[in-house]
Amino acid sequence: MNEHIIKKYPNRRLYDTETSKYIKLTDLKDMIVAGACIKVIDSNTEEDLTRSILMQIITESENGGQPMFSSAMLQQIIRFYGSTLQGMFAQYLEESLQLFARQQNEMRDAFGNDSITTMTKLAEQNMKMWTDFQSSFFRGMTPPKDKE
Repeated sequence: MNEHIIKKYPNRRLYDTETSKYIKLTDLKDMIVAGACIKVIDSNTEEDLTRSILMQIITESENGGQPMFSSAMLQQIIRFYGSTLQGMFAQYLEESLQLFARQQNEMRDAFGNDSITTMTKLAEQNMKMWTDFQSSFFRGMTPPKDKE
């Protein structure tokens, strides 16, 4: 996937080099949500600012609405900085998110985007598995014989 290059100017403006227009941080967030792989560079120094801009998007998202990260979770993450486990923890988080996204895509592919339809199909699938389990379980059992 090609990186979508965004230039950040000293006046804090973001410039989308692909569409040749200025964009807002919310536009950048929407691009990422839609699946774009972005890279933000300083217009003067060519320094990679991607991580700091992504952190800014996360911070703004956390301040509005229902936060994803609890205070306890953030404190735990901070504790990993500087420890010998920092690299391992970062790798664990990245791989966990990749796995979660892959599973989410598989569910979407299997059941579609409509959440009601998805839940209905999932419930039907679970009911069929439960019914099949019960049938095979009880088929192997014989009723106890009465003692005379």
